Amino acid sequence: MDRCLTDRQRTILELAGRLADDFASRAAQHDREATFPFENYEAMRAAGYLGLSIPVELGGMGASLLEMCIAQERLAMGDPSTALAVTMHVSPIGQLATLWQAGVRPELEGFLRDAAAGRIVYASMAAEPGNSILTDSSTLLTKVDGGFRANGKKIFGTESAICSHFSTMARYDDPERGPRLVFFVIPRDSEGITINQTWDTLGMRATQSNDFMLTNVWVPESAIFHSLPVGHFDATLIKTVWGWSMPVFGSVYLGAALGAVKWLKNMVLQRKWHERPDVQRVFAEIEVLAETSRGVIRSHCEDYMSGRLYTDLPVQSAMAKCVLPKYVAVNNSVKIMDLVMQLGGGTAYYKRSPLEMYYRDVRAGPVHPYNNFEAMDLFGKTALDITIRPAVEADQSPVIQALRGGNNRQHQEGAQVSDAERELGPVH
Repeated sequence: MDRCLTDRQRTILELAGRLADDFASRAAQHDREATFPFENYEAMRAAGYLGLSIPVELGGMGASLLEMCIAQERLAMGDPSTALAVTMHVSPIGQLATLWQAGVRPELEGFLRDAAAGRIVYASMAAEPGNSILTDSSTLLTKVDGGFRANGKKIFGTESAICSHFSTMARYDDPERGPRLVFFVIPRDSEGITINQTWDTLGMRATQSNDFMLTNVWVPESAIFHSLPVGHFDATLIKTVWGWSMPVFGSVYLGAALGAVKWLKNMVLQRKWHERPDVQRVFAEIEVLAETSRGVIRSHCEDYMSGRLYTDLPVQSAMAKCVLPKYVAVNNSVKIMDLVMQLGGGTAYYKRSPLEMYYRDVRAGPVHPYNNFEAMDLFGKTALDITIRPAVEADQSPVIQALRGGNNRQHQEGAQVSDAERELGPVH
């Protein structure tokens, strides 16, 4: 269906569309060969797309969460792997930008300017076997003078082929505070980081999301930007991770499915099938699935952008609301692809068909954290008021308390920031 967009949203959508159409010309080759699309990153750097979620005053495009979802959906229609990979940059960078805009993290200005200019490519690479929802880690930190040493194995290192810096997590058994889950940012070229070429998957092949090892990697104290008790949900992560990442992931998988729908529509028109009631019914079902996904994503973005999502709701309820747009969009995308394949018939079944890549890429959605099992457990228990794990609520988060009290002092010249507000620490 035609979308109700502002002039600004339409401009962002058109930029994403131009990039997507270019990327589509080589997406199949990258998918077949499982090669990383470095040239796509050069194109995004030149177009300013790497600064999509960075404020205009710092050299970026200043996209809101909703605008980022709109753009990423369109980008994925041309090349789902590139769209998913760059999500690991534009989403966490956008999270940092909201903290800078609120005056909580003034020291991020230089980092964000470098990211807007394409000098920094960021990535979020925290996943581990059995630890994908940011409540514990098998990677361990050992305290040494001035910082820590990190040792452990990571999986799904999306953007590891190109990032200059990345965030990740590890467990630290603090002798005073008990077991803590610690988040930190380090340069990709830090000594002791080894990338293992393990990425041989059914879909999203060009993301090259390889495993990597951390062996005695130096983590200075200044690189730590957040910590929480092991085994807890956390209000700060609603603001800085889950609130941003889940709807964007959903948008990427929806875009992949709609890329296949675009191909299907062209085939139907060429074959003059458009007057057939059965064909019209398929497209009607696709429209309902797509618009339902967009509606849930938009609703989430509005709740997030209002601040109510992470300031007003209990953390477990907020987690459930964050996961919902991703769950709805990816599962609707799978249903869309099934309809596309049914109507595409024998033509769609050939590997030479462009649908093959989209079909495999969309299948990654339901297993992408939060996976379907985790999501349904979260939804069901939350609906029945069953506590899954203890939580660090909004009133216990110095960051959110600072936002509550300081939303109007955005990046004041020389603003004084308290130690509590610096809970997230500097990023280097």
